[in-house]
Amino acid sequence: MPELPEVEVVRRGLQDHVVGRRIRTASFTGARVARRHLPGPVDLAERIVGLDIAQARRRGKYLWLVLSEGEQPVHGLIAHLGMSGQLLVEAADAPDEKHLHARFTFADGDPELRFVDQRTFGGFALDDLADDGVPHQIRHIAPDPFEPAYDQASVVRRVKASDSAIKRMLLHQGVVSGIGNIYADEALWRAQVHGERPSSSLTKPTIARVLDHARDVMAAALLEGGTSFDALYVNVNGASGYFDRSLHAYGQEGEPCARCGTPIRREHFMNRSSFSCPRCQPRPRGSRATRS
Repeated sequence: MPELPEVEVVRRGLQDHVVGRRIRTASFTGARVARRHLPGPVDLAERIVGLDIAQARRRGKYLWLVLSEGEQPVHGLIAHLGMSGQLLVEAADAPDEKHLHARFTFADGDPELRFVDQRTFGGFALDDLADDGVPHQIRHIAPDPFEPAYDQASVVRRVKASDSAIKRMLLHQGVVSGIGNIYADEALWRAQVHGERPSSSLTKPTIARVLDHARDVMAAALLEGGTSFDALYVNVNGASGYFDRSLHAYGQEGEPCARCGTPIRREHFMNRSSFSCPRCQPRPRGSRATRS
């Protein structure tokens, strides 16, 4: 699933190309694209036609369009990108993509918005908005480090109170959202902390430093359009991000650590791979991490 920087790149593209426009038609094809909207794809299309797109918003890895009727926001159209979902701004006469599952046209004409999803894990759902403008379906998701609502001191206290591994806490979207596997590994490498270290064993300043590095590395990724490892992640114009060229830990197995020269190791953690430097990030005693 795309992480915060990749979703933010898409959000910014939607802000530039579809916010302020009125939906003229909407169509959803395939059994899965509207599975999160229980009344089905026809109902979803009928309920959003004629509404204006007032905002493109994001919390962590979750993206939604604020739909309004006049000046009044009425719904949030949540877009789940899944593993391979792409929201693309296209001319109406552009050839349809092979895995096209949704199309939005607008009252002012071109361009239209398309949702392409090869692996079909993504899709759309319509939800009411809470008082803070966040759809009810994702109210359980914690604020991310770029939101005004984010309270780092509170996050540090919650992490410090847990005996779970620090990487597990970074990935816990109910504690702090938006940090996925890639940026957790990069933040831990920058902080020189092994991901299996129990959170309670770390000092509060160390936890804060890890969180600061997570925010910094995601901000750096944003400047380069996110991280793309294949053609499945692109922005609304179909361009890939280039931050994968700047990674120091994730995906760098066997490459020399940029800090000390020791080959980066790969280990199993939470049914995924973790990458770290054996010298800069010593594994804690009793760690269950194993080599991949």
